[in-house]
Amino acid sequence: MAHSVSSTKNNESIQITAEAYSRPLGERIGNPAPLAMGGFATTLLTLSLSMMGFRGVSLQTIFVGNLCFVACVGLLIAAQWAMIKGDTFTFTVLTAFGLFYGGYGATLIPSWGIIDAYGGASNPEYNNALGFFVLIWAVFNFFFLIASIQLNLVYICIFMSIELCLIFDASSYFSLADGNAATSTALMKAAGVFGFIAGLLGFYCVLYYLCQEVLPFSVPMGDTSAWFQARRERRKLAGCDA
Repeated sequence: MAHSVSSTKNNESIQITAEAYSRPLGERIGNPAPLAMGGFATTLLTLSLSMMGFRGVSLQTIFVGNLCFVACVGLLIAAQWAMIKGDTFTFTVLTAFGLFYGGYGATLIPSWGIIDAYGGASNPEYNNALGFFVLIWAVFNFFFLIASIQLNLVYICIFMSIELCLIFDASSYFSLADGNAATSTALMKAAGVFGFIAGLLGFYCVLYYLCQEVLPFSVPMGDTSAWFQARRERRKLAGCDA
């Protein structure tokens, strides 16, 4: 009898394992979004606080660890999961922002001498160059904003906040290069505000994804995909009628 029960359990275990591995790999691995959003939000919030000059902090060298490891490495790892799952949008966004954070963090590493090569952070050429760097990323992020319109309201707000953060940030560097220190400070604080908002929304996404996995309740994301799906279906029907 004991042998029969043991055999039954073993057969059930083998069957469950076989069923699990019969699914595509993308359906068997975990969701990379909580790690990605957590790394994104943690890094952006700390940077935003310094951009706003909170508690007198403006020097960002201390955040190299966040930029190069928490954000860069964390987002790149999460991006590989998204690629396996076949999620092109998520893979592109995570890879892009991981590299952006890593690239920006690299400029802050003193031993690399990037800032010193320009003669210091107050050099107009350095600030113009950094302004170009941030502004072009604002252009890249704009495409993410457009693509997020058919996802949900939270993602739309995140990319919109990031867009404004990058634009104000670039404007701040250009103003500083032109010698307008007061205007530059005001623009940098505005950039910090929008970055802070994006970071908070990132943590909201962490809550959303963790609720899906382990908690007995969920939080809304403001899904917009249903509206776009309905429009596509109406177009198909209109095409059939024609």
